[in-house]
Amino acid sequence: PFSIFFVIAVRLDSPPTVRIVHSGHACNVEEERHTERVYTIREGETLELTCLVTGHPRPQIRWTKTAGSVSDRFQDSSVFNETLHISKIQRHQGGRYYCKAENGLGSPAIKSIRVDVYYLDDPLVTVHQSVGEAKEQFYYERTVFLRCVANSNPPVRYSWHRGRDVLSQGSDKGVEIYEPFFTQGETKILKLKNLRPQDYANYSCIASVRNVCGISDRNIVFKLTNKTASPSIKLLVEDPIVVNPGQTVSLVCITTGGEPNPTLSWVSSSDSLPEKSVVKGGTLTLPAITSDEAGVYSCVASNNVGNPAKKSTTIVVRALKKGRFWITPDPYHNDDNIQIGREVKISCQVEATPPEELTFGWLKNGRAMRSSERMVITQTDPDISPGTTNLDIIDLKFTDFGTYTCVAALKGGGIPEISIDVNISSTTVPPNLTVPRGKSPLVVREGDTVELECLVSGKPKPIILWSRADKEAPMPDGSLQAESYDGVLRIVNVSREMTGSYRCQTSQFNGFNVKPREAVVELIVQYPPSVEPVLLEMRQGLGRPVAMNCRVLRAHPSRVLRYEWRLGNRLLHAGHFDQSDETEYTVKSLNREGWGEYTCDVNNEAGAGRCTFLVTGKAYPPEFYYDTYSPLWQNRPTVYGFKLQWTQMNPNTVDRIVAYRLGIRQTGLQRWWEQEIPVDGTITKGELNTHNLTELIKPAAYEVRLTPITRFGEGDSTIRIITYSAPVNPHLREFHCSFEEEPICMFTQDKNDDFDWTRHSAATRDTKYTPNTGPSDDRSGSKQGFYMYIETSRPRKEGEVARLVSPFFNVVPKNPYGIANPPAYCFSFFFHMYGKHIGTLNAFLRQKGQTAAEGPAWSLSGNQGDRWKQAKVSIHPTTSFQVVLEGIRGPGIEGDIAIDDVTLEEGECRDLPPIRGRGSLVKDWF
Repeated sequence: PFSIFFVIAVRLDSPPTVRIVHSGHACNVEEERHTERVYTIREGETLELTCLVTGHPRPQIRWTKTAGSVSDRFQDSSVFNETLHISKIQRHQGGRYYCKAENGLGSPAIKSIRVDVYYLDDPLVTVHQSVGEAKEQFYYERTVFLRCVANSNPPVRYSWHRGRDVLSQGSDKGVEIYEPFFTQGETKILKLKNLRPQDYANYSCIASVRNVCGISDRNIVFKLTNKTASPSIKLLVEDPIVVNPGQTVSLVCITTGGEPNPTLSWVSSSDSLPEKSVVKGGTLTLPAITSDEAGVYSCVASNNVGNPAKKSTTIVVRALKKGRFWITPDPYHNDDNIQIGREVKISCQVEATPPEELTFGWLKNGRAMRSSERMVITQTDPDISPGTTNLDIIDLKFTDFGTYTCVAALKGGGIPEISIDVNISSTTVPPNLTVPRGKSPLVVREGDTVELECLVSGKPKPIILWSRADKEAPMPDGSLQAESYDGVLRIVNVSREMTGSYRCQTSQFNGFNVKPREAVVELIVQYPPSVEPVLLEMRQGLGRPVAMNCRVLRAHPSRVLRYEWRLGNRLLHAGHFDQSDETEYTVKSLNREGWGEYTCDVNNEAGAGRCTFLVTGKAYPPEFYYDTYSPLWQNRPTVYGFKLQWTQMNPNTVDRIVAYRLGIRQTGLQRWWEQEIPVDGTITKGELNTHNLTELIKPAAYEVRLTPITRFGEGDSTIRIITYSAPVNPHLREFHCSFEEEPICMFTQDKNDDFDWTRHSAATRDTKYTPNTGPSDDRSGSKQGFYMYIETSRPRKEGEVARLVSPFFNVVPKNPYGIANPPAYCFSFFFHMYGKHIGTLNAFLRQKGQTAAEGPAWSLSGNQGDRWKQAKVSIHPTTSFQVVLEGIRGPGIEGDIAIDDVTLEEGECRDLPPIRGRGSLVKDWF
C-alpha cells in the first residue's frame, strides 16, 4: 500500500542540459580536462551509456558517433533514445560518442565520451635466417631473428624467455633485443648472432598489457633446433590442368621440407574455394567441376619460419558457347542485298576454352567443304579475338544458293559440337523494322505487365536489341541493353519511372551485317494520385473548428481529378479539381458526432489516392521530467519515496484535462494499482506537475503509468521505471542525507583525524550514556531516527578532532576551460550542541586539487541548549568539491555534538537569519 497526495507547481520553460552516466561494464572512467571523459571497456563486454537531461519541454535525445570505421554506423549513425546499449562490444566500435539534447529553446546541449576498447590477441612468432659467406675466411655466419607481434590496445609489452631464463639486453653477448623504430614498439625482435649450441632451445614470447582491464598475459613458445627451416612444397599436378565439365579434379600438394612441420592450405584466385570443394591434408578435391570454378588454385605452406611457400596451378575447364553468325553482302560495294555476280561473306563466331583447341569446319547442304579460289575459308587468330571463321563466296552464282553450316569443335573431344546453319537464297533479304499499329504510344497502369513490340521482317530474322532512347537509364532488368529474339520486350509490374521512349534496333548477329534498322516505342505509365498527408492525427476540443487539407503531389494523368470527402461511410462533399492541387474540408464547430476518421479520395483513370485524418479529442501523453539522477527521499529505513514530475504535451490542443489516472506496479508483478488524481484549473504548457509516491519498498523498482483524462476519455499514456539507488555521486539539486541507512550517503571518516563520528538513534543508544549532553531524539523528533554525533567520554581528550567528509560533488562549468562566474550552492545541516563542555563545530569547503582547506565556512562554539538548530552557508566552488564537518572535543565529557539532515541545493541560501553567536566565526544560522 502507498498513500498519495498531489501538488502542482509552475516551472518555466528551460533550455536543455545534458550529462552522460554509465551503467555497463567498465574498467575505468577518467576525466580529461573539464568536459571530456574516457570510458575504458574490455572487448566482448557490454557498453551502456545513458544520457541524463533536464529542460522543458522534455528534450529530444540523439546519440551519434564519430571515429571508428565507416561501416560501423549504428542504426544510420543515430540512436534516438536515452540509453545506448552495445552488447559484446568489438574493437572497431571504439571512438567518441556524442549525446545531443534539444527542445527548441536555446542551443542544443551536447556532451561526449570517448570509448576505448581494450584487447590482447595471442602473439605470433616468426623466424628469419640469414646465411652469408665471409670472403677470405672460410666459415659461415648464421644469424637468426625471432620476431614477436600481437595486436592489442593499449600497446603491448614483450618479454623473451629461453627455457626458464629471462632474456634481457646485455644478459647474453650472443643475443640482441630491440624494437625497430618503424614499428613504433608494436614488435619485439630477438637477434641470435652466429648461432651457438646453447641457442638451440625453446623460446617463449610473453605479450602483456600489464593486466589492464583484467586482461591476462598471452604467450607463445617456439622451438629452435639445428633443423629449423622454412617450408618447401611440391605440386603433384600439371600446369595448366585442362578438364571437361563434370569431371572430378584432385590437386595434390606435399611438403618437401620445413621444421617445424608446415601447415598446408589452399586458396583460389576467386577469393574463396568452391562450396563443394573438399580439403583433406594437402589434397584439394573439386567434384563435378563447372566452368565457373575454373581459375588459379594455390597451395600455401607456412611454419612461421621465413616466408610461406606457395605453388600454383591453373585449372582450365573446356567449353564452347555463344555461337553467332552474320552475313555481309559484297563488302566492297556497300550493298544491303545479295546479288548474283557479287561477293558474299558469311562469318561465324564461337567462344571457346581453351581457345587454341578451337577448330572450325564448313558444310554446304550437309557435305564438307574445302577452301578453293571461289570459296575461301579463313580463321582469325584466337589470341587476338574470340574464334571467328569466314567463308567468302566470290562471284555468287545461282548454284551457290543453299544451306551453309559452320561447325565448331574442340580438338580433345568430350564437348558437344556447335553447328550454325545459314541459308543463302534468292529469298535472303535484309531486315526491316516497324512498330505495329496501335502499339505506340502504349498507355498502361502502374503494376501491369506490358509488352513493347517491334515487327521485324527479312530472312534470316536478326536479334533485336532494346534500349532507352530518351535518357541514359538502365532497362527494367538493370542492364543497358536487352536482347529479344521475337522483337518483344516484356515488362512485369511496370512502374512510373519506366515511362519514356524505348528504341528497338537490329543487331548484326544472326542476320545481315548492315547499317542497323531502328524504331521507337513510347510507353506511358499511368498511376493513381500521390497525396499528402497519407495519415494525420488531429486532436481538438469540442466546439472548435477543424480544417483538413488534402494535397495532390503527383498523378498521371494529372488532370480530370475528382475528390470525395467522407466521415466513415457518409459522403460529406465531392467535386473536381480546377487549377488548384488541393482541397480543404472544414468542420466549423466540432461535436461528439464529429469525432472519427475523415477520408479524402482523389481519383484519376489509374485509381485513387487517399488522405486520412483521424479527428479525436484524445489528450497527448504527459512527458516525465528526468531532472535528477536519483530523486529519492532517504529518510526511512525500509521504504522510500519518489517525487514524480511531468509536464503535459500540448495541453491546450484538446479539452481541459480533468484528471490523471495513475497506475503503479512493482517490476515483475502483474497487478496494477490504479488511482485517479483530480486536476483543479487548467494546465498550461511547460507547467511542472508534481506527485509524491510514498511507501515504495526498498530496493524494489516500480513501473509507473500516467494517463490524462478529458471529456473525450482517456488520452495517451506514458510509462517510466522508478529504480531505487543510493546516490554514489549525488546530483547537487537534491542531495539530502539524514543518516538513516548504514552507508550514511557515502560520507566517510577522515583518516587523519583523532577519532570518528558515531551513528546512533535514541532508541538504541546505551542507557549508561553521559547525562546532560547530546540529543534525546533525531532532528524530526523520532526516537527511532538516526543522527551522527561525537562521543566525548574517555579516552577522548580536550582539543581532539573528528571529521566527517562528504562524497565528491561534480561541478560542470559552462566554459570548458574555466569558470568565470562560479555557481552557488546552499549547504545546510541541523546541529545539536548541548552540554557545559561543548567544544567547536566547524564546516569546511574542500576543493579538488587544493592541498589544504581554507578557514571554516561556518563555525560555532559552546553550549547552544537542548534543541536542534539549522545552519545555512552559501558556497561558491570552482571545481569538484567535498564538504567537511569537524567536531572538536571541549574540556569535559559533557560535550557531545550531533548533526542531522545534511542538504546541498543549487543557488544562494535564502531566508538567512541575523548572525549571532559567542565570539565565533558564526555564519548564517538560526
